[in-house]
Amino acid sequence: MNLETWFLIIYFLAMAGIGVWTLKIGAKGSEGFLLGGRSLGPAVTALRLQSSSMSGYMFLGAGSLAFTKGYFSLWYAMGDIGGGVLNLSILGRRMRKLSQILGSLTSIEYLEHRYPSKWIRAIAAPVAVFCIFFYVMSQFIAGGRGLEMVTGVPYAWALLIAVGVIVFYTFLGGYLAVAYTDFVQAIIMLIGMTWILIGTMQAVGGWTAGNDAVGEINPNLLTMWGPEGIGSVQWGVIIGAVLVFSIGYMGWPHVNVSHMAMKRPSVARTASMYATGFNLLFIPAPYIVGIMALIILPNLDNPELAVFEVADTVLPNFAVGIVMAGIMAAIMSTADALLLQSGTIASQDLFQRFIKKDMSDSQSVWVSRFTVLILAAIGYVVAVNDPPAVAEIVIFSTTVLGAAFVPVYVAAAWWKKANVPGALSSMVLGTVSSVVWQLTGLVDVTGVDPMGVGIVCSTLALILVSLATQKSHPVPAHVVAALKETDKIGAIPAHMLTGQNDALGGQVPKDA
Repeated sequence: MNLETWFLIIYFLAMAGIGVWTLKIGAKGSEGFLLGGRSLGPAVTALRLQSSSMSGYMFLGAGSLAFTKGYFSLWYAMGDIGGGVLNLSILGRRMRKLSQILGSLTSIEYLEHRYPSKWIRAIAAPVAVFCIFFYVMSQFIAGGRGLEMVTGVPYAWALLIAVGVIVFYTFLGGYLAVAYTDFVQAIIMLIGMTWILIGTMQAVGGWTAGNDAVGEINPNLLTMWGPEGIGSVQWGVIIGAVLVFSIGYMGWPHVNVSHMAMKRPSVARTASMYATGFNLLFIPAPYIVGIMALIILPNLDNPELAVFEVADTVLPNFAVGIVMAGIMAAIMSTADALLLQSGTIASQDLFQRFIKKDMSDSQSVWVSRFTVLILAAIGYVVAVNDPPAVAEIVIFSTTVLGAAFVPVYVAAAWWKKANVPGALSSMVLGTVSSVVWQLTGLVDVTGVDPMGVGIVCSTLALILVSLATQKSHPVPAHVVAALKETDKIGAIPAHMLTGQNDALGGQVPKDA
């Protein structure tokens, strides 16, 4: 057994240990399992939010885009760098406060409480589960490929190991296990990727020498316009590339739940600073490594393995194990968040809401846990038989999530006239328009990215339908009152917490 494998074994055991450590809190009913008791501070909130949204895409998809398109890939990085601070600034404090006033335990339940109609959850939950399933499958594929390359274990067994570790600690500790493992994994990701970047720049002779060598391959790779030059630029695609990882974050249920789990609303301010610092240090690195891989690995067959192969080439053996732990951290930190969110949606937003309304807290936790197992098993079977490209799956699933949910999440906290018909039409039109645009090939025909189309359609639907139906479907008085209180900086009055979820009724924050 090589040194890299030993590092990964130690890393896996440490993540499993966190799951066991958080088991006690995770067992304390739905709130403990799904929100970690709303106890997270700014550092854990920020790094959990960022690591769960980075995913294996940063080590496979980002490197692949950079290897094939050069500095054009940085359009995606630009959106990604600002995504965390935008999400925390726009939604963080308000969503934390409003979700507590409304008594919401999940990010989908929060939408139904803000837009009171069972149809909100009936539409939002299946769309979210559908997209999250494909997203989590991409993480499984990334994990399996990474382990296969480092350990030499066949892909099917490597995939099983990766899935097994993720499921183990998610199953045991719930949200708190996911949050603390994501926090640790974010630090490991940063160390690992920084190490790869340093080794890469040393291998190519520095920044200037590396760019000169890339320019000899194709000068257009050094521009932001792609390998075919500015004449082939599709501005609609570029806009979508920036949007998918900037404002797109605000439509991802597995990311937005981070706001609801903060210790208090004011945590969002400090968390945004941590998120920005992490992004500036981490995000550009895999793209730069992918570009420089053109020099280091000119005969690379699979661009998705650019970062993996560069790490294996430029780093000493002992360092490869630590770096591979960082790569697995990126993959696992997203996969666990996606799995937990899927289980949450199944137990709270589908099973308890529409099938067994009198389900106890302990029953809800177990439904969530078994959903994690079932989805993991299905994802494994699909991933092991016909693994598609990770980058394509991630971009498609996150595009649909963003198009369907960004307007309704933003309006939920900021616009008092956003109502049920507006939210329903927004989610439906955003989902349908982005999916149709992608599957019918209109991206190539029009040069417009599906994220841009979806966001425009869902936003217009929300505004126009809400304004047209103000008289027939007014926003309920208790929601308006909750929104007015959310506008304020300060503690939530005790009388506004009456009648909500019993598990949350006593949780009045001491400050804003």
